[in-house]
Amino acid sequence: MTDDLTKMFAAMMAQGQEMARAFAPAMEGVDVKGFEKLFPTMPPEMLEMWFGKTFNPDGLDARTRLLVTIAALTVQGALAEPQLRLTIRQALTAGATKRHIAEVIWQMSMFGGLPAMQKALEIAQSVFAEVEETKE
Repeated sequence: MTDDLTKMFAAMMAQGQEMARAFAPAMEGVDVKGFEKLFPTMPPEMLEMWFGKTFNPDGLDARTRLLVTIAALTVQGALAEPQLRLTIRQALTAGATKRHIAEVIWQMSMFGGLPAMQKALEIAQSVFAEVEETKE
């Protein structure tokens, strides 16, 4: 990230913290990275409607489209963490296995580099752990 972009992002985060503090003082230390947990995963039928064969009956299914999305987000590195977390959760709901997701991420090491792959695997592992916790 460039220095200007970093400053702009920091200012946006500070402004978001101020807004949260104004709305509810108890939210002063809110972790905005946790917001993706507020968005539930879609049921498989809805995933198929939005990401699957609705617009192209002969095309990719939702699981495959979400795996392709995970690949693209992995190459972007740490910039796409919230989107990657949400997409991994959606892919699991659409029928992707942990192995499918890990394999896609590993494959992207050739395109995004080892640091991007490592970060994506860490994110995937934390999502897998969260999903396991909610099943119990």
